[in-house]
Order: sequence, then C-alpha cells, then structure tokens
Amino acid sequence: MSNLEIGIYSFPVMLLMIFLRVPIGLAMFSVGFAGFYLVMGSARLPMAQLKDLAYSTFSNYSLSIVPMFLLMGYFATLGGMSQALFKAAESWLGHRKGGVAMAAIGACAGFGAICGSSLATAATMSRVALPELRRYGYDGGFATATLAAGGTLGILIPPSVVLVIYAILTEQNIAKLFLAAFIPGVIAALGYMLAVSIYVRLKPASAGVRERMPYAERLVAMLNVWPVLVVFVAVVGGIYGGFFTPTEGAAVGALGTGIIAFFNGGLTWRTLLDSFTDTARSSAMIFFIVLGAAFYNLFLARTRVPQELSSWVIEQGLAPLAVLAVILMIYLLLGCFMDSLSMILLTIPIFFPVITALDFGMSEEHVAIWFGILVLIVVEVGLITPPVGMNLFIINAMDPKTRMIDTYRAVLFFVASDLLRVVLLVLFPSITLFLLW
Repeated sequence: MSNLEIGIYSFPVMLLMIFLRVPIGLAMFSVGFAGFYLVMGSARLPMAQLKDLAYSTFSNYSLSIVPMFLLMGYFATLGGMSQALFKAAESWLGHRKGGVAMAAIGACAGFGAICGSSLATAATMSRVALPELRRYGYDGGFATATLAAGGTLGILIPPSVVLVIYAILTEQNIAKLFLAAFIPGVIAALGYMLAVSIYVRLKPASAGVRERMPYAERLVAMLNVWPVLVVFVAVVGGIYGGFFTPTEGAAVGALGTGIIAFFNGGLTWRTLLDSFTDTARSSAMIFFIVLGAAFYNLFLARTRVPQELSSWVIEQGLAPLAVLAVILMIYLLLGCFMDSLSMILLTIPIFFPVITALDFGMSEEHVAIWFGILVLIVVEVGLITPPVGMNLFIINAMDPKTRMIDTYRAVLFFVASDLLRVVLLVLFPSITLFLLW
C-alpha cells in the first residue's frame, strides 16, 4: 500500500472512530500516530515529531486568545449582560407578532459579540429568554428552535473562537477575518428574524404578543446595555484601530467584563475561581483537539494527500464555484455528525489548498477570508441540524418538556435562512469583503 493510499484510508477510519464516540482529539491523534508508523515503519519518528509539535503548537502566541475570549464570555454572564441585552431588545420588539422571539435573536447577536462561543451563547440566552417565551405563549418547539438558531450567532459575530482557529490554521490576519464576519453576522441575525416573522404568520397559534412598553421604559432598557457597547467598542474598535493586537484585545475584553461583573455583584471569589476553572477545562479540551489535529495533519502532509487532491481537482477542469459548492455540501453533511471546531481542524488542511489553487478572480488573501466566512456559516448550520446539532441538545436540556421532534421541525425555517445566506455570499463575495476594501 502506497503512502497516498494510507493517507486516504485514514480518513474513513477516523470518522468511524468518531462515530463510535471516541473523543475527536484522541481519534485524530491515534490515526495520525498509526499512520506515521505505517508510513515510516517505526514509532521513533512520530515520537520525535510529537515532542517538537507539542511545543511549536502551544507556543503559538495567537492561541492565547482562546482562553481570554472564553473567560470574557464567563464574566459577561456573571455581569448580567445577557439579561440586559434581552430586556432591551424585548422592549422594542416584544409587542410585535413573534417579537419576543426576535428579541431573543437580537440578544443572542449582542451576547455573541462579547462571547465568541455558540454553545455558551445558546446556554446563557436560553436561561434568560426561555421563561419569557413560554410566559407569552410561544410553542415549545418554536421557542427552543429560536434559541438554538440564535446561539449560532456566537461564532459568527466577532469575536469568534472558531474563526481564530481558522486564522491560525490558514495563517490569515485575525483582525481582517473579524471585520469580514461583521456584515454576514448582521445578515444572519436579520435573516433569523425574518424566519421568525414567516413562521408566526404560517402558524399564528405558535406565538403570543406582549403589551407595548412606554418609550421611557424602552430608553431605560437601552441605557442598561452600555457595558456591552463599551466592551464591544473597546475590543473590536481597539483591534481595528490598531491600538492593540487581537490577543491583547481579548485580554482587555476579559478585564473589562470582569470589572463590570464585579461592580454588578456577580463576581465574587467563588465565581472568579469557578470562571478560571471552567475556562481551563474548556481551553484544555480545545487545545487537545488542536494538538490531535496538528499531528494528524502532519501525517497527511507526509502522505501528500492535500497536494494530490488539489492537483486532481484542478485536472478535472471543474468550474471554481462548482468545486466550492461540493466542499460546502460536504461541510453540511459533516455538520450532522460533528461539532464545529472538529470540522474546522479536520478539513481545512485538506480543502484550503484546493480552494487557493482555484481562480475566483480575487487575490489569494481575499479568497482565504471569503472561504473562511463561508465555512464558518455552514459549520454554524451544523449546530442546528439533526441528528447531532449541539445547540439543539443544549436547549432541549433546558426545556425537557419539549419534544426534540418539535424542535427539529421548527428549526428547519432557520436552516433555510442559513442556506439562502450561503448562496447569497457565494454569488456576491463583495458582501463579505466590503469592509476590507
């Protein structure tokens, strides 16, 4: 068996291990180690590679942004920012048909701007918004589907942990990727609100209407979200303005949200220790997956699978958009079984060389950024598609009385919104790249 064949066969073997519930990081590491052994005929080289790879991977300065953004999300929750965002959105939208659900979408978008994690956004906002949705007569499946979809905005609206990992893997500028994600993120939030509007018109009994709030109360609710605006402007504005790097911006954001949480009474010695512990656990999980992916991708590079795949695709003479469409379809299928970070780490080293070898009429940097945002969106769709959509399970755990099948039916409206957005951004790359020009 040739090295190339070993590399090709390693992929289904690894997917089988993942489907058998082997942790993704361990699956990638094990297959990579076994593959190295088969290619080199000795375990000495993979052991030597592991020593150097662990240091080179974790000494990457950009990776320190991950625990900082995770910590910022924990502090933001302790600071009551999620409640303030939801109350502000609800005060302006709650009296409309489906308005409380729209408010939940808007609050998820706002919280995603200071969190960077879809799962954290979904879990946090469900605690805040789900009781209100049920209070005003929203159908259980519709309510849970709305919050599951809204949670996906956590990885699309900058800052985004997954986008940071993509930037590291492809050696792209993190700040530019954050900037490129902004307009698609806004379109996503508006698209979800449109999906809510269509749903409640097709099924009027699925949602109630709350009373209109006086303008004075609306203004008070808006003023209560100033901490969120301050943190967002300080972090994102500071990065784009060149005052500090994305990593430094993450540290500033964590410090700022920590101070706000302290003055709001949510940060004590106990909750501070819990936040550090949870951040350490989440970071360790992510970093182990990163190491496993790095080792597996090093093995793939040794077998020349990415290079051979890229050459084969070019030789077929397919249109670049056709190749892109096939790759995005693969992501949609994988999203039914894998989490977003695992998909990014597993597939980008294989697909990225293929995409950059094609001619889309743009510079290589713009192609990389555009492709990154498209991947982020289709990966985000995987969070709300059955049978594994992680956000669906998180929200269902918050509301066990709602049948999962009801959530599946309602979430299809949001999936349709996502797919339409993908088509729009594929056909018009300038929407994604507008702020970079």
